[in-house]
Amino acid sequence: MRPDTPAENVDHTAEAARLERTAGLYPEDAEPLLLQAAAHLELSGDRPAASTLYDRLLSSVDTLDNPHLVRALKASNLWEYGHEAEARAIIEGIRAAAPRDAAPWVIVAESLESHDELEAAEAAFTEGARLLLTDVPEPPYSTHPLLFGRHRVRRMLGAPHDEWDLLADTLHSSPVSLDELHDPKRVWSLGSDNPAELEAEISRLRAELGTYREALSRPFPVAVLHWPASELAELVTAYPTLSADYPSHEEHLATIEASLRELAASGTANLGIVTGTVPSYEAFAASEGVSPGDGDLLPQYATTLAARGRAVAWPPQRGAGCWCGSGGAYEGCHGSTQPAAAL
Repeated sequence: MRPDTPAENVDHTAEAARLERTAGLYPEDAEPLLLQAAAHLELSGDRPAASTLYDRLLSSVDTLDNPHLVRALKASNLWEYGHEAEARAIIEGIRAAAPRDAAPWVIVAESLESHDELEAAEAAFTEGARLLLTDVPEPPYSTHPLLFGRHRVRRMLGAPHDEWDLLADTLHSSPVSLDELHDPKRVWSLGSDNPAELEAEISRLRAELGTYREALSRPFPVAVLHWPASELAELVTAYPTLSADYPSHEEHLATIEASLRELAASGTANLGIVTGTVPSYEAFAASEGVSPGDGDLLPQYATTLAARGRAVAWPPQRGAGCWCGSGGAYEGCHGSTQPAAAL
């Protein structure tokens, strides 16, 4: 998450220190926690310390969930305190790697945009969109900032709307249309007549950007709990009362997919899946002072895992493996319109 709270309202240095301590307590969640800590250090003005945290994460790149995102954030931070050449090299490396995730593309493109390199920013937004959205019937929620950012830069460049710009207009839910929000003439026309109005308009645009960027990594509002087969077998053996919630592993998997599709159809955005383990669940139950056999605890456990950054976005990106862990592509597994009877 990239917090956009003004520095005068938050002790960003203290918050960064708290997050680092929490990362020490929960090493399995160190990546999202240290990314938040680095963002607070950036907002405090201590950009070298933020770079140190990014380097700390990248030193264990083999265990990172999203190393390209960490590199993109590092490049953006470096450029802001004078390390332009290194930042450019990192950005070129990310673009060459073509990550299958929207967040690095958005950070890279926004960094170029913030330094008035609008053509390069538009190219980066377009590269990401082409990679992630070609032949995709419905853009995943995580890709919306990619389309919105591309729309914004193209408006600044005076480019005519194309199909992806029209799609961005359709996805945008704010009462203020994207065309109005991203209209450069309106911003430029305010400058010479009323500086206060210009400052208010810039603040409005920054707030909108902050909302989109925060949406890339904010906790999932709805995260469904998934148990691997071995964990579910151990769970219902230890706590037989939960067998009513989980008649079989196959039915458990089918219920997850059906629930997520129903939520998506109802308009719920930013859906995710969290994977449970029996030791983690038992530790959570103990912290809550509740028996692990109480089925009412399961949704709270899922929410807590999501808040700790453990959720994986649903549906998976095109061509990615299925969330169930079968090893097959999502489209041929639970993403099929008619999933196989036994999975």
